[in-house]
Amino acid sequence: MADQRDSETGHTLGGDAELPTGIVVGVDGSEHGRCALIWAAREAQRRRRPLHVVTAYSVPIFAASGLDGGYSTIDDTVIQEGAAAVLREAVESVEGYEDLELTSSVESGDAAGVLLQFSEAAELLVFGTRGRGGFVGRLLGSVSSALPAHAKCPTVTVPLRFAERLGERVERERAPKEPVVVEPLVAVGVDGSEQARVAVLVAAEEAMLLGVPLRVVCAVPQFSGSLAWVPAPVDREQLFRDIQAQLKAGTAWLQSHFPDLEVQTSLIDGAPVDVLVGVSRTVDLLVLGTRGHGGFAGMLLGSTTDGVLHHTKGPVMVVPDHEDPRLADRPAFGPMLTT
Repeated sequence: MADQRDSETGHTLGGDAELPTGIVVGVDGSEHGRCALIWAAREAQRRRRPLHVVTAYSVPIFAASGLDGGYSTIDDTVIQEGAAAVLREAVESVEGYEDLELTSSVESGDAAGVLLQFSEAAELLVFGTRGRGGFVGRLLGSVSSALPAHAKCPTVTVPLRFAERLGERVERERAPKEPVVVEPLVAVGVDGSEQARVAVLVAAEEAMLLGVPLRVVCAVPQFSGSLAWVPAPVDREQLFRDIQAQLKAGTAWLQSHFPDLEVQTSLIDGAPVDVLVGVSRTVDLLVLGTRGHGGFAGMLLGSTTDGVLHHTKGPVMVVPDHEDPRLADRPAFGPMLTT
């Protein structure tokens, strides 16, 4: 470990406070948080980037019972000490990682608010699927969509069931019913939106970093009664041929920017959430955009994000929408996916 700064005195971000760079991971003492911490530490090693471990606490405010209608707070010493103990345990668990630049802090404030502010300077924001309450415990509660949807940097959600693939001492929820064959690759869901193309570029960078192929996956859901206005039956075979041609053009574009990257494509007939969850079970990382036309990224602020993030079998990276000059030459490579 190259460097460590352990702040055990809670403080509120703001003013001239320097935000951590590199990879930021939220912990709360739960197995879910520990699983996310291990993934983040390994990723920091791989990227040769600093890792910042953070936990947060907030002090409950109670309405006063008197006639003045005021409010009272409790002494936060015990809460702060508990948060500091959680942080110490987390830091100690990754101190043995070689060449890891490690910093940590206890923050006073709302969990999601702390992480969102950290995302302004971080390269990657990592958290578990759920926890004990305080910090990570709320991340997939009322604020589950706030982090992927509003973070300024990519976010990665790491489920506890991924622990056995990490090979670390993390409690398992349940032994798998059947062996899982994990393919060494990064997968990205596409739906023809600009946001999905941004995600594809980031996914390609991740695949290059890991030294594995990239699989571009497109799901084509069955038409339902909600599309009863369609004047004639859709020729799904022709639809699939058209999408395959568009995927081929997209692959040529991607490889023009990443000539050494092996790119695979998968066109799957099925519901987006089911397809994504199935893919997440057998790949190193699943990447999604923040929103899109429908299908994969189109509902990330609604039911799709809940379905994928709550049921994923592996890490899911959500890439925020941003400008990328490499998008400009995509039309020159042929028809563009418009599912």
